[in-house]
Amino acid sequence: MSDETRPSGRFFAVSKSDTVDLAYPARSIYVGGAGDVACLNDEGVSVTFVGVAAGTWIPVKTKRVMSTNTDATNMVALA
Repeated sequence: MSDETRPSGRFFAVSKSDTVDLAYPARSIYVGGAGDVACLNDEGVSVTFVGVAAGTWIPVKTKRVMSTNTDATNMVALA
C-alpha cells in the first residue's frame, strides 16, 4: 500500500498561520466549522477553498493553513 492510499497515522488540530508550517505536511484537512480555507503547498502555491461546509474533508497536500483568508474553524489535519 502506498503512502497516498494508506490510512493516516498522524492527526492534529490545525493552527492557522501565515508564517509557520504545520507540524507535519497534511494529506487532508477536516473542516469542522464552515468557512473559507487557504492552503499553501510545498511549491509555495496557495489556494483558497471558498465556502467549505462544516463536516467536509479537503483531500489536499498542504504544508500550511494560512491565517489570512481562512475563517473556517475546528480544523484537523491528517498526515
